Amino acid sequence: MSDSSSSARLSTTTLGTEQRGQVPLEVSRLGLGCMGMSAYYTGAAVDDGASIRTLHRAIDLGVTLFDTAEIYGPYLNESLLGRAFAGRRDEVVIATKFGNRATPEGGRVVDGSPENVRRSIEGSLERLGTDHVDLYYQHRIDPNTPIEETVGALAELVEEGKILHIGLSEASVETIRRAHAVHPITALQTEYSLWSRDPEAELLPVLRELGIGFVPYSPLGRGFLTGDIRSIDALDANDFRRNNPRFASGNLEENIRIVEEVDAVATEAGATSAQVALAWLLAQGGDVVPIPGTKRVERLEENVGSAAITLSAEQIERLSSLPAPAGERYADMTPLGR
Repeated sequence: MSDSSSSARLSTTTLGTEQRGQVPLEVSRLGLGCMGMSAYYTGAAVDDGASIRTLHRAIDLGVTLFDTAEIYGPYLNESLLGRAFAGRRDEVVIATKFGNRATPEGGRVVDGSPENVRRSIEGSLERLGTDHVDLYYQHRIDPNTPIEETVGALAELVEEGKILHIGLSEASVETIRRAHAVHPITALQTEYSLWSRDPEAELLPVLRELGIGFVPYSPLGRGFLTGDIRSIDALDANDFRRNNPRFASGNLEENIRIVEEVDAVATEAGATSAQVALAWLLAQGGDVVPIPGTKRVERLEENVGSAAITLSAEQIERLSSLPAPAGERYADMTPLGR
């Protein structure tokens, strides 16, 4: 592992551009995805104390962008961040998401209605212990509510100071253009990594045309690009990746070829596979701000160390030429990309 992981302090960049009265959002070059501290990957291993130590260490290393959502838990992750950032609110940029609403029956419904926009922000502000959210994403696009109505409601929250910037998650090019026409969109969040390259064809060019930043989630391929997962047996019984097509028997074995090439470059670079995967993403442009998730201090330090790694042009080309992964990103792709 690169020995820069424990000493590096992150530089900053900006999401969005100055337009129509909206100023760019300054954030650290890498953010921290907080979902796994409270949901999906954790199983019975939720440890709020360890997570808070990781959040505090992230601040010390220069991480400013912290990503959560009301559905994570549900609600538990926002409350965790609220406790962790008490007394340190001015040091962090909080990004949270609405529109993937939990139901009393334990399910979820996509809801982009103006009424839910209002209801959701009030709950998030209370749980986060703050009077404003720096970046507020629509988590999934509601096919039953015109995007103009949703963004119109969000624009009202900007005027009121309850949110500072508007973001979208998993939105199509058409939806992004329509939303941006109502109010400047600061950032788009969607999956992007060495094994999820779809945004390169259409999304990234449009984001750059419109001056919208890009925040890749799952930049380590849901942990696969770390090289630590060689068998589904390595996952907890209730880990949601057991139902993910790319981890399914047959696909997983085929996808290991991607990790083997990342491992080879990591050996050359004197880094870890995770650091190489993140360094490749950082090399895609200053408007690309990955948010690798972890609940452990040692993993956080490793990830932050990726910012100190410079890959050669030949190494970047090798990684960019990796084969497409076997299997879809999700078992059900229908809620994505509207």
